[in-house]
Amino acid sequence: MSERDGKFKGDDPFVLAQAWLDEAHATEPNDANAIALSTVDASGLPNARMVLLKEIEAGAFVFYTNYISAKARELDHSGKAAFVMHWKSLRRQIRVRGDITREDGPQADEYYASRSLKSRLGAWASDQSSPLTSRAALVAKVAKITVQHGLAPSRPPHWGGYRLIPTEIEFWADGAHRLHDRFRWTRRGENAPWQVERLNP
Repeated sequence: MSERDGKFKGDDPFVLAQAWLDEAHATEPNDANAIALSTVDASGLPNARMVLLKEIEAGAFVFYTNYISAKARELDHSGKAAFVMHWKSLRRQIRVRGDITREDGPQADEYYASRSLKSRLGAWASDQSSPLTSRAALVAKVAKITVQHGLAPSRPPHWGGYRLIPTEIEFWADGAHRLHDRFRWTRRGENAPWQVERLNP
């Protein structure tokens, strides 16, 4: 029997990650696609926050944000990031590390257009991560933006996506007596073949 039968079976880590995420959508009460995204600032100090993973592609993971946010500045500076996706209901997690590129074209336009109107207007109004005098000031700015951009706002130039192209993906599942199952997929570059090894818990 193969070491990677059952929930770990497969030859493509992106297909496997999508299968795990699909399973989690049926069991997690909220935001099964939430990831804890880690970056580092210019001094090397780490930072982490929750964001929503919006797509698993054939070779990358895609999420969206405000390009003037702290996370965007850190992503653009280092060109690298990591995230963990954890599901309590399944007792599983996926850890990913790799290189970052922007998604700032038609795909970002399409995703932006799929968001609710209030979310689209909010993307125009928020200077994400910058100091804010009050919530009332933000609400007033949203009202002003609504008048300016109407009910079909285009995607702001300061808002778009990022694509994490991994060189390492680890699949973890809870095991009895803390003898967890861990399989790490690694590759030297985007087009290099994957190598898979089992890790100690």
